[in-house]
Amino acid sequence: MPISNHAFGAVEASVYAPEIFAQGLPAAQLQDHGDRLRQPTAEDAAPLLDLEGIGLSFGGVVALADVDLSVRPGEIRAIIGPNGAGKSSLINVISGVYRADRGHVRLDGARYAQVPTQRLARLGVARTFQNLALFKGLSVLDNVGSGLAYRTRSNFAEQILGIGRTRREQQQQRGRADQVLEFLHLTDVRDRLAGTLPYGLQKRVELARALVAEPRLLLLDEPMAGMTAGEKSEMAAYVRAARDRFATTVVLIEHDVGVVMGLSDRVAVLDYGRKIADGTPDEVRNDQRVIDAYLGVASDNEDGAGI
Repeated sequence: MPISNHAFGAVEASVYAPEIFAQGLPAAQLQDHGDRLRQPTAEDAAPLLDLEGIGLSFGGVVALADVDLSVRPGEIRAIIGPNGAGKSSLINVISGVYRADRGHVRLDGARYAQVPTQRLARLGVARTFQNLALFKGLSVLDNVGSGLAYRTRSNFAEQILGIGRTRREQQQQRGRADQVLEFLHLTDVRDRLAGTLPYGLQKRVELARALVAEPRLLLLDEPMAGMTAGEKSEMAAYVRAARDRFATTVVLIEHDVGVVMGLSDRVAVLDYGRKIADGTPDEVRNDQRVIDAYLGVASDNEDGAGI
């Protein structure tokens, strides 16, 4: 079955090598498997992503106010905060959906007033969305393959007639899609329509579509929203394994503080569009400003129990 040429997003792809995929590991073991393979990230490494004084307003409403944020290569960088804190606005600035009123985005050393969405493919950026954005009438395979459709070089006539470069490109796309489906344990549902899958599996398909091009920077906007506790645990293991296996840097927005604290290397906290804390999970967990603004634990709770 050929993969449909339905473009979704834009991420620069590199050729997968079959050996980079975990073979048959259940989700519960992915964390340990990845930890054995991961190379340590140097704390002094130049940031892959650097936000400098980002400000954004909608009319008279301030969404972001002078936000600075650095993301090191290979880390899982979480952004948390109450509803309306500016988290999604920030990820939309990073991906070029919004142009900041002030400040700049540095991506791999290049400085942008607005990240060019039409060049995200060349910049190696992929993202998922808070609300599912799958093609529900297409198969899982076609949905995942659509993450590579922007690489198509065959022309319209070749695609209609199935000649020239079309067949080779479809075979390559299918092979890459099948590899990431195997990695995320979605092979059994590859031919099902995406819209017929349970919600948790649909979220995993969306992750597969983002990962198929092996991006350098993966932006995850609430990838576990609406999931059960078990599904969240599985998704967290897949995110960690994807980072470790593909050397992908992850920026994660997530409301479940327990998941964030267990998954992330560093955590930034936004409140009313301002960054009020930034550090390791333990540092953020015990920051009184975070406790007062978000976590809601009494100030005399010295050990951070319940966070």
